[in-house]
Amino acid sequence: MRRLGLIAAGGLLPASFAPFDVWPAAFVGVGLAFWLLQDVRDWRTGFFYGWLIGVGKYAIGASWIYVSIHEQGGASESLASVMVVLFVAGMALFSALFGVLYSLCAPALKQHGSAVLSAAVFAATWCVAEWSLTWLLTGFPWLFVGYGLMPTWLAGFAPVVGVLGLSFLACLIAGLAVVAWSGSAAWRATTFGCVLGLFLAGFGLSKVSWVSLGASGDVALVQGNIEQITKWDPANRLPILDTYERLTEPHWGAELIVWPEAALTLFAEQATPWLDRWEARGRASGSTLVLGLPDVKQMIGLPADGVEQRSEDDAFQNTAVAVGAGAGRYVKQRLVPFGEYVPLEVLLRGVIRFFDLPMSRSSAGPADQPPMLIQTSAGSQGALIGLAICYEIAYPELVRASAANSDVLVTISNDAWFGASIGPHQHLQLARMRALENGRYVLRSTNNGVTAIINERGEVTASLPQFESGVLRGSYALVSGRTPFTRLGHWPLLALLVVILGIGLVRRRWYIAAPLQ
Repeated sequence: MRRLGLIAAGGLLPASFAPFDVWPAAFVGVGLAFWLLQDVRDWRTGFFYGWLIGVGKYAIGASWIYVSIHEQGGASESLASVMVVLFVAGMALFSALFGVLYSLCAPALKQHGSAVLSAAVFAATWCVAEWSLTWLLTGFPWLFVGYGLMPTWLAGFAPVVGVLGLSFLACLIAGLAVVAWSGSAAWRATTFGCVLGLFLAGFGLSKVSWVSLGASGDVALVQGNIEQITKWDPANRLPILDTYERLTEPHWGAELIVWPEAALTLFAEQATPWLDRWEARGRASGSTLVLGLPDVKQMIGLPADGVEQRSEDDAFQNTAVAVGAGAGRYVKQRLVPFGEYVPLEVLLRGVIRFFDLPMSRSSAGPADQPPMLIQTSAGSQGALIGLAICYEIAYPELVRASAANSDVLVTISNDAWFGASIGPHQHLQLARMRALENGRYVLRSTNNGVTAIINERGEVTASLPQFESGVLRGSYALVSGRTPFTRLGHWPLLALLVVILGIGLVRRRWYIAAPLQ
């Protein structure tokens, strides 16, 4: 029963994320996990129990992987199912890391006050595992507990401690609630007071203006709604281009026009005549057009009409460029495993059509790329845009670095890979958290949704329906100043986690050396 309970604990967590937003599920799921792990002190057991929690979380929360592989990637049902099972089992290893850390660092329960410290160690080890997902093996920073707190007052902490800080608070509150349940009435009242105080502090922080809003800008976000299954067909290159030109035509004159990731399936060199035309049109109308298109790092043997005869030495790049009244180029830095590069390529390429698409052999862009510049009606200096392409919006530190040097954030994506699943809604929630953490507007243009304007408080002010072509015309504000999170990132929180784990480890060793009678 305990094993089923641990899977259920992990399976409850996705209910707190978009599109469900049942935020109490985050506390119930985490609390159940803590209750079932309290007496685990063997690292092998901790590994297995933590892995079970991860199985429940990813099997439900990342169910959209099946849609990407089967419906969009062309894999058979059986092969897609096997690959999803392997994915879930692999991702659950990060939760197994949490289980090992907790079993090694949690103090013995017989120590005075150890239950409270055990709850703090539980929260710290959970956050360490989430933090590892932001960098280890390129990372997969998805389904963090903190995202489920966005509808609550605790979200006020996000501009201070970031999403990992919210995860820590959720785990700590849930752990303290479990400890209080078995304590005296006075202890339960004290715990309730502490939890209420945290919620009230979050409410107070939500009223703090960490940044200053400046001039307003006018934006047109274009959603082409191109079918993924036909997107990379060479015969559709010009029809796709015509679709975006037709949708954009009435909106020349907007200060900023944004097309989604890989809006064009022509390579940059092939698209030069159109880019030159849009450059002239943008300058004449005062518009900056930001668009996504593939590029090739090394143009060897690339024919004028396609990529069928490309050299094996060619390295594709997922790129965004600005033309017209602005300027700039950005190359995606964080690539999606199996989507933009294929681990074990020799074995897997050719097995599924998904792995043979042009963009599945990509080269990452360099770090510290400069922001794009757009001209605005507010002054001659223009404004700076921080770019994030698709999956990159999930990385708090990457977006934080971009936000520190920009006035507004733009993210472009092709969520057609998710189909009609929960994936696009989770992806939008990640963008909302980045806006809240950094106090910046986020302008999100996608192929088939969810295209949206998100304000500096993480609120969606306007959006387009999914699976429809259209243009979202709206306004945004240029922002100056930095939130505490933008200035410091997660480093203060990570220091706190080290202290908590150190105390837990010392107390545990002390008890083993000199057990209480």
